[in-house]
Amino acid sequence: MSSDTMAIRVAGLGKCYQIYDRPQDRLKQSIVPRLRRLFGQPEPTYYREFWALRDVSFQVRRGETVGIIGRNGSGKSTLLQVICGTMTPTTGAVETAGRVAALLELGAGFNMEFTGRENVYLNGSVLGLTRQEIDNRFDEIAAFADIGEFIDQPVKAYSSGMVVRLGFAVAIHVDPEVLIVDEALAVGDELFQRKCFSRIETIKGRGATILFVSHSATTVVELCDWCLLLDQGDLLTTGAPKTVVGKYQRLIYAPEARRSAIRDEIRDSSRTPLDGPGGTSEPDLARSNAGGQDAVEEFYDPGLKPQSTIAYETRGAVIGEPRILALSGAAVNCLKRGNSYRYTYRVRFEVAATNVRFGMLIKSTSGVEIGGAESAPRSRMGIPFVAAGTELAVEFRFECCLNAGLYFLNAGVLGVRDDQELYLHRLLDTCIFRVLPDPDNLATALVDLHCVPEVRMLTDPADGPGFTPGERLASAVLT
Repeated sequence: MSSDTMAIRVAGLGKCYQIYDRPQDRLKQSIVPRLRRLFGQPEPTYYREFWALRDVSFQVRRGETVGIIGRNGSGKSTLLQVICGTMTPTTGAVETAGRVAALLELGAGFNMEFTGRENVYLNGSVLGLTRQEIDNRFDEIAAFADIGEFIDQPVKAYSSGMVVRLGFAVAIHVDPEVLIVDEALAVGDELFQRKCFSRIETIKGRGATILFVSHSATTVVELCDWCLLLDQGDLLTTGAPKTVVGKYQRLIYAPEARRSAIRDEIRDSSRTPLDGPGGTSEPDLARSNAGGQDAVEEFYDPGLKPQSTIAYETRGAVIGEPRILALSGAAVNCLKRGNSYRYTYRVRFEVAATNVRFGMLIKSTSGVEIGGAESAPRSRMGIPFVAAGTELAVEFRFECCLNAGLYFLNAGVLGVRDDQELYLHRLLDTCIFRVLPDPDNLATALVDLHCVPEVRMLTDPADGPGFTPGERLASAVLT
């Protein structure tokens, strides 16, 4: 690889499969063309070509975490297998720098007759570890897998979950320079999944390069530096995870008749520069200087507008006029922490709908879903029938428990068609708002949990200032 800063380089990559309609066609293809070639005759083909990947090119720098998203059958797993070297491309080339560990089909290389311990050594050696390295890491691997005494039992006695846990534990302790993950974080229970995330975060912190495939949009946004979208073997776009995930969601929720046009729109949009966080410039917040009387007073900033809004295809309903109102009725987009607000929008029904529900969602600038609400918990509890031509006003009242920063709002309306609930219309990033800084705020991160910090003296040092054991030194309530 020509540049020391590059960990992965993919150039013009293509993978084609030969699809045979009948088993005998495969036999014919192996014999007939050769015979006809001997006699100088045209060579027939008995198969159809299926391109799982077509002309895919991108580069990943060292230390980057890159998400790969797309519908089932879009070519994600094929791309990872080619990069790992377990599959040969039809066209193009792939270069990687450093030790590669892949979390693909975990446990697929295990010998079912061997014990878990023996498979750790077998799998570890395949991944490039020496015997001494495996010896040094075995206890950590066994503790991470957490399968207890089964580590010395034949793998054929394991449950499928135990096999995957052990496979993950081995692969994650290789200390790779390039880590490739294909939906492997869905293994085990919630505690094990969190342990997997924590380990990957540690590997990322060490400067490893990570390729990550997941259908979880939130996970991709949380973990990845940038993202690429595959569809039908084509690379449609790359960019900031929140932006690419929004385009992906628009594509998968589109009616079948519109998907081709939306694919073209996504391709065209990838030729223009991506919006920065929030898609907007920083408004003038000079009035928010610490200690100023107006620092936490709500107001409306006309320059604070989203540029990353994505509208799903309508299925008979149209959302309009989304806005945030103070309880006084005034429109605001710079909010005061602790105050209550109303998020409102209108929905016009062009086609009659049944079991109608409405929703809202607040997200961070990186796309992390912070919280939301629905107008009814289940479809059957929604509005039974809404006639065509009806226009409804929707309102969600919420308390601003967020800390200072930029946030986005989604809006959605669901209904039932052909016994299936689906979005009749949905808007992503349709509103943007800022929570103003509060110089007296003690809460950290995104959400104010109303914690009550307390510090007490447990011992009385000989040379201390005279506090008695149990005396409260500091106390505050975050409101």
